[in-house]
Amino acid sequence: MESHYMQGLDWLILGIYFAILIAIGVWASTKRKKGGALFLAEHSLRWHHIGFSMWGTNVGPSMLIASASAGFTTGIVSGNYAWYAFVFIALLAFVFAPRYLGAKVHTLPEFMGLRFGQSTRNILAWYTIVTIVISWLALTLFAGGILIRQVFDIPMWASALVLLFISAFFSMLGGLKAVAYTNVYQMILLIAVSLILVIVGLDKVGGIQVLVDKVPSDYWVMFKPNSDEAFPWLPIVLGYPVMGVWFWCTDQSMVQPVLAAKDLREGQLGTNFTGWLKILDVVLYILPGIICFALFGDTLENPDEAYLTMVENLFPVGMVGLVFAVLTACLVSTIGSALNALSTVFTMDIYVKKLNPNASQRRINFVGRIVTVIGATIAIVLTVAIDSIKGLNLFNVFQSVLGFIAPPMAAVFVLGIFWKRATTRAANFALTVGTAFCLVVGILYLWPPEWLNSGLASVGIALPHFMLLSFELFVILVVAMAIISLTDSDKTRYEIPAPVREGWSKLAIGLWIALAVVMISLYVYFN
Repeated sequence: MESHYMQGLDWLILGIYFAILIAIGVWASTKRKKGGALFLAEHSLRWHHIGFSMWGTNVGPSMLIASASAGFTTGIVSGNYAWYAFVFIALLAFVFAPRYLGAKVHTLPEFMGLRFGQSTRNILAWYTIVTIVISWLALTLFAGGILIRQVFDIPMWASALVLLFISAFFSMLGGLKAVAYTNVYQMILLIAVSLILVIVGLDKVGGIQVLVDKVPSDYWVMFKPNSDEAFPWLPIVLGYPVMGVWFWCTDQSMVQPVLAAKDLREGQLGTNFTGWLKILDVVLYILPGIICFALFGDTLENPDEAYLTMVENLFPVGMVGLVFAVLTACLVSTIGSALNALSTVFTMDIYVKKLNPNASQRRINFVGRIVTVIGATIAIVLTVAIDSIKGLNLFNVFQSVLGFIAPPMAAVFVLGIFWKRATTRAANFALTVGTAFCLVVGILYLWPPEWLNSGLASVGIALPHFMLLSFELFVILVVAMAIISLTDSDKTRYEIPAPVREGWSKLAIGLWIALAVVMISLYVYFN
């Protein structure tokens, strides 16, 4: 295996990284009680496990590269997707988490089953499985495979196989506990290496003030006018909440570490830690792109190469190996969390609930491991299939399409929790008909046919911004669910168990208030 990026010392560093990673995974698996459940780490996760796991699941090599690219072309404005998230992570901490932990559920489909009945649980379970396989596994493997293929010159299927083997190893060996423990190590490494890249880059530029002078002034503005095509402020303010509720509060891969919290206090402290870590997204991921613009803006033609350009030009031999260890860490973290979430949903919501309610814990763990292998195999097939289609940036397309999945999920969870009169028929309508409607709209938006373009042009109507359209779809589904619920003849009511009352701590509340003050101050300063 050869690479023009990697020298002998780089390979040694990469090998040491993997040795330490495997050692931590094996050690974490020994901490799991013999015969204990794989999925929720015996409700033993502390705040740092939860914070690093949620942040690690959110981070991927595509995010690193795309964020640097966005910094290179537009400055810090794309940081809204990181900083605005604290509102919805707080919503998870104080609204959703107490209810999830009070219900003592393994999965979010199970929780919605308590609220709307078994039919909703079945729909949501398959919905979640498909979403995890496509978005969390296949697309992450595709993005990571492109990077690994570029660096190590190996085929896509081999790249995907290596990544899945490492990730599945931890998920099958020690379940969520092994995934969470290795995430702590990997994210600390990510912070250290990314921070070194920023510091070296700033030194090369000549300091912060020189950097500010070398790039356009609007590179330091978080809210741009509505006339801006890429990042108008109103669609972000209205549209991101739909994505935020779905991603941070209702997605199994993101929420599972909170479900495994030792208690509510640890869950709220852990989510708070995630909120503080999200501040670093702008510093660690977007700022390198801005520095790259200042250093290499005249010579770099492809903004997507900003991150690797910084690595190649600023890091010595050895550090390059550490960077690729970090990029691999991002992949392993995301894929490992997704495999564990996939295994949990299928095993608990389909196998145990529908096929074998009396299964022993040993049998449940065995099925969970089998599902991990099957899910990994399907993900490899999808990854290779995506890679075989030429002439289309499918990663970006699929990420956009996933944005149209958010409105149905957000509508069902928001009304399910905040409105007692929402009915099962309304929830199932949003998850089936509503999802189909949103996907059709998304496809027409991404690949508009000529008749649609000409028709809109003839009446002087332009397509709305993607985020604004997501908000409008959410409003339509909420209204539809309200009408169906109010006119529904089936008055069956399901009661969610009471939220957890014990565990609310002054420390957690105080830290959340401090985070809110810091975030509001950052927004004021950068506007």
